[in-house]
Amino acid sequence: MSSPVEARDARAFPPDDAATKKVFIKTYGCQMNVYDSQRMGDALASEGFAPTETMEEADLVLLNTCHIREKAAEKIYSELGRIRLLKARRESEGKGLNVAVAGCVAQAEGAEIIARASVVDLVIGPQTYHRLPQALRRVAAGERVVDTDYAVEDKFDHLPAAEAQAIRRRGVAAFLTVQEGCDKFCTFCVVPYTRGSEVSRPAEAILAEAHRLAAAGVREVTLLGQNVNAWEGEHQGRRIGLGELLHRLAEVPGLARLRYTTSHPRDMDDALIAAHRDLDILMPYLHLPVQSGSDRILKAMNRRHKAEDYLRLVERIRAARPGIAMSGDFIVGFPGETEADFAATLDLVGAVGYASAFSFKYSPRPGTPAADLGDQVPEAVATERLDRLQALIRAQASAFMESLVGTEMPVLVEKAGRYAHQRIGRSPYLQPVVLSATAGEIGDLVTSRIVRSGPNALIAAGGEPEAAGAAPRPAALRKIA
Repeated sequence: MSSPVEARDARAFPPDDAATKKVFIKTYGCQMNVYDSQRMGDALASEGFAPTETMEEADLVLLNTCHIREKAAEKIYSELGRIRLLKARRESEGKGLNVAVAGCVAQAEGAEIIARASVVDLVIGPQTYHRLPQALRRVAAGERVVDTDYAVEDKFDHLPAAEAQAIRRRGVAAFLTVQEGCDKFCTFCVVPYTRGSEVSRPAEAILAEAHRLAAAGVREVTLLGQNVNAWEGEHQGRRIGLGELLHRLAEVPGLARLRYTTSHPRDMDDALIAAHRDLDILMPYLHLPVQSGSDRILKAMNRRHKAEDYLRLVERIRAARPGIAMSGDFIVGFPGETEADFAATLDLVGAVGYASAFSFKYSPRPGTPAADLGDQVPEAVATERLDRLQALIRAQASAFMESLVGTEMPVLVEKAGRYAHQRIGRSPYLQPVVLSATAGEIGDLVTSRIVRSGPNALIAAGGEPEAAGAAPRPAALRKIA
């Protein structure tokens, strides 16, 4: 499970001055969906679609969906209800509008979406979005299309490479999918059913994409996968894992930072831990979900590790990379969870000391084994436990942020700030950092002294809001250059 995101991403594809069609894309879910939206945008750009940030002027609305969050499908149907009104209005004005649903809800619901939502013209799964242009041609011919079969071909081989201009517009930090699917079959998780079994992209394809990103000005790359540290592939006649792939990526000219997410504790091998020790370019931040601190619940979740295994693993990682910041995922209220089980989770959180973490109440996913379990935890109990867990996580995150005050750290400058005297950067530990505009240009890696911490960001010397003495920067100027 990756950190959740919900974003409207019109920058997912480059504008084409000759294009006459406009597309609006809304991305739900994890970082991989953001990457997928960008790649679908690259494919649509070759078909003459230009982006728009306004749904009302779009010829194509594409919802790239996620099935992780509670009632994900119903939220999409609610959105489609609003889009139905827009489509009717455009048709009354003599304008057409096609609607497509992509991503994991599309994969899970399939033809049901077409049956329930007459506004939808196309349903396309995450393994077939390289066929998006062909599917839209079928839609243009009057067909309502469902394409959710797992593709035999590698979709990445059939997707156009992003143009350098589009990469630059997306910013100096980029995602790069290296692995998809999961074979772990945690009982609460829908990913194996919507994304399929584990598949690793070839090393040479990953390296080639990284070179293209760096050549276009990308300074930080985050490798993505549903189970990213299960990646393996051939390189120069040898079988390698993620640890050695990171070594090869560290050699790409222009790249200054590497990250990866999301990991499974069982695939955190010695070579990957050693990469954290040996590669300064690999940031000292690791998202390593555990889900529960109770061995009984971990077994029911089919996590195939115990709490003590996880704690020993964290010790090994911290021995290899002292000062590394840990992040995690937690589910409370899993079927059968007792107060003692929940107390074990609090104990684990206390023992690790997280810089950040994502926590959720359990909600059943149709088709997963846990959905059929009895002994469901009452909603009120799950809510109260979540409140207690999140209070502890917030306290730990606040303490970590405060511990950085007075230190100097390298910060990657990413975009303009709210005020003219500010820029926004990213710390090695993934927090936003408010900098002085004189600290450096976008794309620079600058040493900054942290003078204050807030709930969601660090403030560097010269970036304090009270130093502005000016009105906020116009919204149009806040985008990444």
